[in-house]
Amino acid sequence: MKVIPAIDIIDGKAVRLTKGDYNQKTEYSDSPLAVAKEFEQAGITNLHLVDLDGAKAQKPQNLSILDSITSETNLDVDFGGGVKSNESLEAVFKAGAKQITAGSIAAKDKPLVKGWLKEFGAERIVLGADVINEQIAISGWQEDSGLELFSFLEEYIDAGAQYCICTDVSKDGMLQGPAIDLYKRILARFPALRLIASGGVAELSDLEALSQIGVYGTIVGKAYYEGRISLEELAAFNS
Repeated sequence: MKVIPAIDIIDGKAVRLTKGDYNQKTEYSDSPLAVAKEFEQAGITNLHLVDLDGAKAQKPQNLSILDSITSETNLDVDFGGGVKSNESLEAVFKAGAKQITAGSIAAKDKPLVKGWLKEFGAERIVLGADVINEQIAISGWQEDSGLELFSFLEEYIDAGAQYCICTDVSKDGMLQGPAIDLYKRILARFPALRLIASGGVAELSDLEALSQIGVYGTIVGKAYYEGRISLEELAAFNS
C-alpha cells in the first residue's frame, strides 16, 4: 500500500480543512515546498496536492507551487483543484504533475473526462469520488450530484478508469477513523480498481486496517500534521 501525504493550499500556504469547510482552516508554518521536501527525505514517493483556491475559482491558481515541488523534488504528484478544461489540464501537466484528480468535473462533464482517459491514459487521470451517504458530492462537497457511487464508478471503469480517490466526506479531517466498510464494498465489487482511501486516518492502526483490506493507497493529512503519525511511520508503509 502506498501512503500518500496531502498538501492542501490556500493563499500559497499549506492548510487543512475540516469536512472541506474553508471556515474551519488550520494553517501550517512551513511552505508547501518545504513540507514536500520533508516527505521526500523520509522516503515517501507520492504526493497529493490540492489547490483549494483553484477549486473555488474553477481554474488552477497555484501552478507555481506545483512547478516548484516537481522541479525541486522527485515526488510523483497528483494534482487536484480547478482542473475543468483541456487548457487547465495541459497547464497542470506542463507544471510537472504526473496525475490529475478529476473530482466534480467527472460528475458534471462525463464526456470531457472520458476523453481525457482516452487521450492521456488511465495512469494520468485519477477519478475523484467524494461521497456523502453513497452519493457523489460536488462543488466543494456543498452539492449533491444526484449520482450514486457504485453506478458512477462502474461507468468510469467501463470507460477505462483504473485509479480512484474515494473520500467519505463525513470522515474528512475528523480523525475518527476511515470508512473501512465502504472501501471493502467498493473492492468487492471492483477488485481490479486501484482504490485510494481518503479521510479519517487518525493513527497507525488505521493505516494497518486499510492495508489489510487491500486498498492501493491511502491519503494522509491531518494525522501527520498534528503529530499522530510520524514521517517514519508513513514511509514504512510505502510499497
